[in-house]
Amino acid sequence: MTDTSRRVLSRRVSETRAEDTSRLIPEEVPVALVYDGTTHAVMMATPADLEDFGVGFSITEGIVSARDEIRELEIVEHEKGLEARIWLVPEAGRKQVERRRRITGPSSCGLCGVDSLEAAVAEARRVGRSTTTTPGEIQRALGAMSPAQTLNVATRAVHGAGFWDASAGAFAAVREDVGRHNALDKLVGAVATAGLDPTQGFVVLTSRVSVEMVQKTAMMGAEIIVAVSAPTALALRVADEAGITLVAIARSDAFEIFTRPERITLAAQTGDGDRQEVLSHVLAR
Repeated sequence: MTDTSRRVLSRRVSETRAEDTSRLIPEEVPVALVYDGTTHAVMMATPADLEDFGVGFSITEGIVSARDEIRELEIVEHEKGLEARIWLVPEAGRKQVERRRRITGPSSCGLCGVDSLEAAVAEARRVGRSTTTTPGEIQRALGAMSPAQTLNVATRAVHGAGFWDASAGAFAAVREDVGRHNALDKLVGAVATAGLDPTQGFVVLTSRVSVEMVQKTAMMGAEIIVAVSAPTALALRVADEAGITLVAIARSDAFEIFTRPERITLAAQTGDGDRQEVLSHVLAR
């Protein structure tokens, strides 16, 4: 299987000195997603966790609604890239034939091949209302995210997406990729394959939150997104419409809630004892 990183030579230069050095950099290869023998998309991706990528992409693109609609998934290596060959159950296969289109896009693009403005900003699936969390839980997840990104620790060049399991107080899955969309697709696939309940925790992203990241999370069924970077205005509107709580600009000491703050609670000291206070603004530890 293709390596996920490669060591290369470089030259480190400062004002007074230059020296030869080396560093690990991530690999990036074309990955074709092929359904029932026909290519649907070719994405540039990190060649790791590609089974999860195939499952997650299928779910977030609406090709399947659940993991069990995929009969078989095989990763095939070629000289110039990889194929995720996916065979669907008959009903899902018929639906895929009806909507078939081809996308070819770089890792920065999540909408390549969309043929109308309506399709580009389609109404996101609405999520449920069962998940709650606390500032302390969010900050624990943020502290655990960086060491869980083993490829990024080595290369400092890939995005991460993780699912924090509230009952375990730990990440159930973390996936990495040069593309932030791909990292999230891989995570969706990992959660679906493991049979995890996406309402029993929240999604953590190391990237900015664009509208596609919100749409993918909604397809996953998760109700809370925590991101280290800022969201776009459209991402906020879509998150609110989908019922998703969007936490962003998240740091070890503070974060901001942009939508649906009722899911984040804080134990506040009052004259009558402790009570749970819903936060709707910047939270600081």
